[in-house]
Amino acid sequence: MTDPRFFGGRFLLALPGMEDERFDHSVIALCVHDEDGALGISLSEEVEGVGLRDLLQSFDIDASAIPDQPVLKGGPVEPRRGFVLHSLDWAGQDMVQSGPDWGLSGSLDILKAIAEGRGPSRYLVALGYAGWGAGQLEREMAGESWFLAEGDAALLFDTPAHRKWRAAYAAAGIDSAHLVSGGGSA
Repeated sequence: MTDPRFFGGRFLLALPGMEDERFDHSVIALCVHDEDGALGISLSEEVEGVGLRDLLQSFDIDASAIPDQPVLKGGPVEPRRGFVLHSLDWAGQDMVQSGPDWGLSGSLDILKAIAEGRGPSRYLVALGYAGWGAGQLEREMAGESWFLAEGDAALLFDTPAHRKWRAAYAAAGIDSAHLVSGGGSA
């Protein structure tokens, strides 16, 4: 059973008061969260001018048999390191199950499997990640930076990057047009 104070498998939605502009309007799939820290993949921004085929070809992987799709800016940490968020119908040796319906892999094996048509049925590819040290995310969540939402595979895989933030808030029952930065007092 998951410790209730850790939130792997959920989404972090940037609040309008987010101080770090790199995460403005971000939706982050929180893949790992424990006493040592957290790792997440940002889902709301694409790498301009780089598609999946380009990325695979940079590793000398023939990508001609698969449709091209955008590559996401997964976060500011290690922006040249690749990650794949994917359905659980594929499991490599380094796969981490993050949510009930999705996992995270970071090896060339999954990219080769995707190119060869034997990879997961659903996937997103990202460069970089968002990372937090021990206790750092918990401190940020206590402030005006993040809203915690349920991780949803349909939102993860089926919603275009530029629509994820509004859609994630809507799935949580919140109209993002009514969000304002800063707290109030009564």
